[in-house]
Amino acid sequence: MSIHEGHRQRMKQRFLEEGLNNFTDIQVLEMLLFYAIPRQDTNPIAHALLDRFGSISQVLDAPVEELRKVKGISDHAAILLHLVTESARYYQVDRSMGEKILTTVQACGEYLAPFFFGLQKEVVYLLCLDAKCKVLCCKEVGKGSVNSAGISVRRIVETALAANATTVVLAHNHPSGIALPSSEDYQTTLQVARALRPLDIHLADHIVVADGDFVSMAQSGYRFDEDGYYGQVQTGIGI
Repeated sequence: MSIHEGHRQRMKQRFLEEGLNNFTDIQVLEMLLFYAIPRQDTNPIAHALLDRFGSISQVLDAPVEELRKVKGISDHAAILLHLVTESARYYQVDRSMGEKILTTVQACGEYLAPFFFGLQKEVVYLLCLDAKCKVLCCKEVGKGSVNSAGISVRRIVETALAANATTVVLAHNHPSGIALPSSEDYQTTLQVARALRPLDIHLADHIVVADGDFVSMAQSGYRFDEDGYYGQVQTGIGI
């Protein structure tokens, strides 16, 4: 057994006994790279990743093409590192699916937040509910740059109709880390509400997600009826 193989085995055993609680950022990256870079000391590569990106979260959020620029990072290694955040989001969404009846804004926000975990660009989801607030589906309906998300009102309407939804909740993320609705968010929400209203589909809320937190436009005093902005705070989802 080589020195590197002995080191790898000791790291794996330590992880099995202790978890990652006492690992440093370098050691976490080093161990991840074991599975993409065989028979090589991955410690210097882990250092190079942190030197370039600044933190382990930024390494794991980095695009594959940027990871490939680090000396020693192969295609396999870049994909593996990128897969960590994607897998974590998939895991969180899967866990959230256990809650199928969403009768409050808080419940909707908690259900939707995992869909945006680790995303670096704005994405829009539409949560479709039936008359009893049971989840029918939650589908991506738009994607944009870091500063703006493209929302197709027609696609939202088609998604809601296909799901036979009675009520829908829009949600999108702010990768900037500030979960505050913009004036553009509100104007877009009004357009969607007006398109859905003749079809007897109620837009109950538009939720903005950032860094695991979320802000409900309904709870913030926005209404999406013909009267526009209204100051009353709502606690339910308006069914």
